[in-house]
Amino acid sequence: MDAVLPIAADPRRHGFWARLFRDKPLGAAGAIVLGFFLVCGVLADVIAPHGFNEIAPLDRMQPPSAAHWFGTDNVGRDVLSRCLYGAQLSVIIGLSAAVLATLISSLIGIVSGYFGGKVDLAVQRFVDAWMIFPDLVVLIVVVSVLGPGMPQIIGILAVGLGISGSRIVRSAVISVREHMYVHAAQSIGAGSPRILIKHILPNVMPPIIVLLTTRVGTAILAESGLSFLGLGVPPPAPTWGSMLSGSGRTYMFEGPWLVLAPGLCLTAVVYATNVFGDALRDLLDPRMRGSR
Repeated sequence: MDAVLPIAADPRRHGFWARLFRDKPLGAAGAIVLGFFLVCGVLADVIAPHGFNEIAPLDRMQPPSAAHWFGTDNVGRDVLSRCLYGAQLSVIIGLSAAVLATLISSLIGIVSGYFGGKVDLAVQRFVDAWMIFPDLVVLIVVVSVLGPGMPQIIGILAVGLGISGSRIVRSAVISVREHMYVHAAQSIGAGSPRILIKHILPNVMPPIIVLLTTRVGTAILAESGLSFLGLGVPPPAPTWGSMLSGSGRTYMFEGPWLVLAPGLCLTAVVYATNVFGDALRDLLDPRMRGSR
């Protein structure tokens, strides 16, 4: 009787999250950290021990303790609560700006990459002209004209990141456009909208998903930079950038926890989004070895 040989497991049967934890542990750790801050931001009103502007003069400049895990600031506000509410604002701004920016990048990149010719030439010259200007300078100028506020910041970040990120989507569309199934669809008379929706968009989703992930950290970092300069969300709403710029910079030597708490939160979120985005790129891009 012939021996039965074991059948090798098909790696494609493994789920995405199983592959992520098995092949990309650093990216999995980034996903966990990002999810943790997302939950903290969404549930800040529930889990924050104090209000973000609740003042207790008798508790001013208290070091971290059981009563105040991250200490208190110069007017007695709980730093942990302010960090949690800062995470809420960062989650709203980061996700909103990243989603809108990805939609803009997808629209510009797909249209420019698929139609090519004069359309691509005109669109790319506009993108080149936009990318000449430093992002932070453009943000500062536009916020100075429109005034600080959450809607203005989300809109500016979405437009800026969306235009510059369209190059990534365009390059993916140009590669997909030359495949045989696209030419077959064109040969049987399929219209451009149907080809774009049915054939182009599904095959460029991996780079779009990676672009969305990385744009979250970029938007949070840009918003923190604007808040540090006093052009972000106006007070008394706490943001990590304003916490670093206000009482944190003034009392950092007397109470180093005032800058360590928001600074570490900002560092952890941005680093987590970057490593998670890198892991997504390796797993979703069929040209990368980690996607096998």
